Amino acid sequence: MENIIATLESILKINSPTGYTAEVIKHISSLFDDDSNIKKTLTNKGSLLISFDESPELLLTAHIDTLGAMVKEIKGNGTLEVTQLGSYPWNSFEGEYVSVRNSKGKIYRGTFLMNNPAAHVNEKLRSDKREQGNMSIRLDELVNSQSDVKKLGINTGDFVFFDIRYEYTKSGFVKSRFLDDKACAAILIELIKELSGDKKNKKNKKVAFYFSNYEEVGHGSAIGIPDSVKELLVLDMAVVGEGCTGAEDAVSICVKDSSGPYDFHVSEKLKDLASKNKIKYNVDIYPYYGSDGSAALLAGYDIRVGLIGPGVSASHGVERTHRKGIAETYKLAKTYINNF
Repeated sequence: MENIIATLESILKINSPTGYTAEVIKHISSLFDDDSNIKKTLTNKGSLLISFDESPELLLTAHIDTLGAMVKEIKGNGTLEVTQLGSYPWNSFEGEYVSVRNSKGKIYRGTFLMNNPAAHVNEKLRSDKREQGNMSIRLDELVNSQSDVKKLGINTGDFVFFDIRYEYTKSGFVKSRFLDDKACAAILIELIKELSGDKKNKKNKKVAFYFSNYEEVGHGSAIGIPDSVKELLVLDMAVVGEGCTGAEDAVSICVKDSSGPYDFHVSEKLKDLASKNKIKYNVDIYPYYGSDGSAALLAGYDIRVGLIGPGVSASHGVERTHRKGIAETYKLAKTYINNF
């Protein structure tokens, strides 16, 4: 489990908002450069397939793209209005430190704040709505105009990376932005390493692993799935909140989200395997959620899809999960592979 946590920390520290994922994909691919047991394929739009068989029948997927922002407009006072990459409540990122990458790759630091953020001069600061147009980035540079900012090489369309605030507590909690879905990506990396090292069984595993890079905008696994695949097991964060059964120290088996039900046979098999192997799990329905499984089915793939993941508190905000939830998700995914 400590290997997964270490891997998770390392990939969390690589900025990868939707649309800017090449660096983290390159890093994950490099982990297996010397592994002759696998075949790596990079899709045209930049996702990564790692397979143990030329014609895999089981595919596990997790997405490595995260929430983020782009510079929408340089304001007259030198602040930056942004547009969202992915979808999130604006207030959950208020006060966060950010990095702005210009087109040359130079990084500038700043803070995401309300416009006119001084409480001593803005009596409406508490009541003003947190939304685009009312919020902007205050750059940590001596800039006071559009021209000042443009001299830094910052322009509309530049990527904005929110700080992750990673912390691994003594009580076993992992706190960080973007556990959705890098917690599950770290699990996939560990499974690949273990399967590659299993000299006895690896030849019998018609399994592959897919790191998608556009899930947060709905088309991550719309391409890239081999035609031979019969089942897709999606690993993505599980919902924790009122009306849902998810918990940070357990794995959730999602039987339905806003896109519709997941495959009955796959879900039943997941529940049966979890029960028989004493894996702590919950069965859940997510009211406002879509996954790479949804994208694959909408793209027309004739596959059976299941969805599991560790419970993540404050999703699309200041997220938190527990090592036990990650462990239970890992155990269920591994058990599913071994019983495919």
